[in-house]
Formats: sequence, structure tokens, C-alpha cells
Amino acid sequence: MSANTRVTTSDGVVQGKPVGDLLTWRGIPYAAPPVGPLRLRAPAPVEPWQGVRDATEWGNASVQHKKGTMLSPGKYQPSSEDCLTLNVLAPSRPSSTPRPVMVFIHGGAYTLGTSATPLYGGGSLVRRSLEDSEGIVYVSLNYRLGVLGYLDLSQFSTEARQFDANLGLRDQVAALEWVQRNIAQFGGDPENVTIFGESAGGNAVTTLLATPAARSLFHRGIAESSAPGLVATKERATEWAREFVGFLGNGDNAAQALDSADVTSLGRAGTKLAFTVLNRTPGLHPFGPVIDGDFLPENPLDACHAGSAHQVPLIIGTNSREGTLFPKILDALPTNPERIDKMFSLTDPDARDRVVEAYPGYPGEAAAIDVGGDFTFWKPSLELAEAHSRLAPTFSYRFDFAPRVMKWLGLHATHGFELFAVFGINETAFGKLMTVPGGRAAFAHVTEQVQSNWLHFARTGTPMDHWPTYDEATRSTMIFDARTRVQRDPRRDRRQAWEGYRGYASQKTEPSAT
Repeated sequence: MSANTRVTTSDGVVQGKPVGDLLTWRGIPYAAPPVGPLRLRAPAPVEPWQGVRDATEWGNASVQHKKGTMLSPGKYQPSSEDCLTLNVLAPSRPSSTPRPVMVFIHGGAYTLGTSATPLYGGGSLVRRSLEDSEGIVYVSLNYRLGVLGYLDLSQFSTEARQFDANLGLRDQVAALEWVQRNIAQFGGDPENVTIFGESAGGNAVTTLLATPAARSLFHRGIAESSAPGLVATKERATEWAREFVGFLGNGDNAAQALDSADVTSLGRAGTKLAFTVLNRTPGLHPFGPVIDGDFLPENPLDACHAGSAHQVPLIIGTNSREGTLFPKILDALPTNPERIDKMFSLTDPDARDRVVEAYPGYPGEAAAIDVGGDFTFWKPSLELAEAHSRLAPTFSYRFDFAPRVMKWLGLHATHGFELFAVFGINETAFGKLMTVPGGRAAFAHVTEQVQSNWLHFARTGTPMDHWPTYDEATRSTMIFDARTRVQRDPRRDRRQAWEGYRGYASQKTEPSAT
């Protein structure tokens, strides 16, 4: 591909722009705007356009906040139901062969986030990829969130008005289909696509492993802090949807209410549902993929055990202290003794003492936070790594690095902090400011290690040579820290304490439901 920023896609011509030594195209539609009669429906094809479409500005964020989504203090990106767009970033210099493609799915509990977040720019990753190869093509996308993307309202369909389930997941598949049709025009290889994401984006990766429609659309996956267990049963999702419609009002004609409600009303009712579910069943979240028996036939963990998950190489892991962020920023996990006790009482009371004894200092604050973080992220990621390792090469990691300032803040290697290494934040003014009290060289080291392994994996299907595969015999895990190393079965006592505990997965409906 030349340095030309005008590219012909299957839907029409787009005009991008150079950004330093890279080329970018932003806000390219991969599906029709899901508005009007397409609200709460599966993504529809883009209507082709004539002429040249400007692709130099970000598309709208998914609906999530009355101001849009915050990009930086005081700066918001507009949000809209018209949000199904993606972005492409590629080297400006030509390549003799098609480049590997890395598709990033942002996180945010399936209720927040946008691909326009500066952290997700991708420039550092693309530039590093040019140091020892001909580079990668980086793709990021927006998808429907919250009520409009991750609440199964299909039970309220009528003959005149249909509603579909798993809309955000369907959006992600539609974006990957766009990549297959078009990425070669941007210099990418549609036969070498790696999907990667963090938090809800990591959950998207592990869920796409079990999504039949996604088969052959990607060839490797990287799941960062996935929380793979946060996939709802159809029965539980049905109850949540009924509660939501009750909060929204006009329950006698739900289809009309869902059609006519403005996004503020939908958001207000969704927030009330989220708090209700959290207070009633700590550890559950009402927005996420649903096992609908159709688009998502089974739980991703069950699909791995059954051998029906896509047999692609996988990197999966979590951070050392996932839970510390949540009491400070988004208090939505079972990270205090009251919630933890209630969680066990509703799921498996006999497991409580065994589990908390593996956390010295419990019920102290730090230990309780680690219980909640491990329950949500580490335990289910480990279970999925075990099951997937029987199907395809699987590589486990734990991200331990935290500069001194993160420790002073009581965060340590918290949820999402590995993204600072993935996207090379140490090179920015903010990254340098973070390490004024110390840790600059270590930050550079861990960034180089993470980026090199992610890129090598995207090119070849394996990380660097010193990272062994994960299996139940050795449980070899890469520890990313100031001294990166491989460790066998890290935190073995905790892992054994959690064994046999299935949490809410053992129940189809909420314990309090009637």
C-alpha cells in the first residue's frame, strides 16, 4: 500500500489523513446506524455511498452519558445511537507483504468507553511493530453498550416489532466481517487477524471464542482481565429485562416504550437496574452477553470444555491486584466483607471459609478487595485458560508491575493498568510524570516486554520463545514486572481454595427471583 490516504472499501471511498509517520482513517461505518426501526435490532448492512467520505474524525461514542464519554478532564466525545464505526491505523511506508491485523475491543463494563479514548490510540504499538518487522494494521471499534447493546429485550417482541439479543456482540462480529471484506485495501492480511481487549473487551474476546458467527473471522485472541464468567443465562437475563421495563414505565406496552423512550430515560432505568442487581446479588452485572441458545449457544467456559470453542491460540491473564480500582472509581464488585458474605451465602456457603482463609489479613480491607478482584477476574480467567489449553496453544500471564506512585495511591497493579504497557504510555508526558518518583526504567522494560510479546503473537501465533504454553501439569505463567519471569502455578494456595466454587454459574436465575 502506498501512502495514499484515499481507499476504496466495499461500501465506498474513504479519505483518511497522515498522522506523523502513520496513516489513519476514523469513523468508518461497518453497519447501518441502529436508529429508528433498527433500534434493538441486529446490525444491518451499510448503505453504500457515492463520492468520497471523510474519514478523518472519530465517530460518535455509544450512548452512555448525557454529555458523551469523557476523553480527558472537561473534554467529552459526543454519544449517539448512531455509533457503529471503526478506525484503522497503518504505517505510511509500503510493505512487501500483507500486514498482521490487530483489532482492539475497548472495555468499560459494557456500559462505558469509546475507541477515541487517547489511551487506545495505537500509535506506539504500530511504531514498535516496525522495529523488527514490516508492521501491523491496527483497528479499533465502537459497539452498542448498556441497555441498547447488552440487555436482552427480545421477550418483548411483537408481530409488528422485533427485538434481538446480544446486540453489542453482534456488532463486534459485524466489525470483524468488515475487516475480512476490506482490510486488505489498507495493507492488512485478512487471514491473520488477532482480536484483543481488556475488561469488557477481554470478555468480548473470550465470548467470541464461543460465538459460531465469529468462526474464521479471527485467528488469535488476547484476553486481558476478561471476567469470562460474566455471561448471563437466558433465564436470568429475562428477569433483568422485566425489571428494566418496570423501571422504564409503561409496562403494559413494552414494545412501544422501548421504541419511543429517549436515551436519557433508557439510561436512568438501566442505572437503577444495575444498582438493584448489585445490591441483591453482589458480583453480578446485568449488562453483558447472554446465552440465548442461538447467536451465543453456550457459556464460553462450557464451550471450551465441550471442544466447540474456536481452536485459536490464546493469551489470557489478569493483573496482580485487579480489585483495588473499584472501591475508588466504580464500586461494583464484592470487595468488602458484607458483599462477600452475601455472595457466598447466595451461592455456596460452605466455600466461604476455605476461600477467605487463603487471603491473609481477611476481613481487612486489602484482603477483601483481593477476594473480589480474584472472584471477578483471576479465578474465571484461570478456569478458561485450563479448558482452552486442551483445544489450542494457550499462554497465561499476570501483570505485576506498578511504579511507586501507583503504590502510594493504594492501587498497585490494578485493573486496566497493563494497558499502559500495551499502548506505550511510558513514552508520553503523562507516563514520564508518573515515574518522577521512580520506576522509569522498569516501566520501559515492562512496556517493551508486553508489546514485543503481543506483536510476536499477532505475527506468528506464539509469544516470544521464553514464554511456555499453559497446561494443568505445570501452569506456567509469565509474570510481567521489573524483572519479567516465568513462574509455575503462581498463588497455588488461592487457586486450590477456589476450586469447585461455581458462584452464580450454578444457578440459572437469581436466588431471590420468583
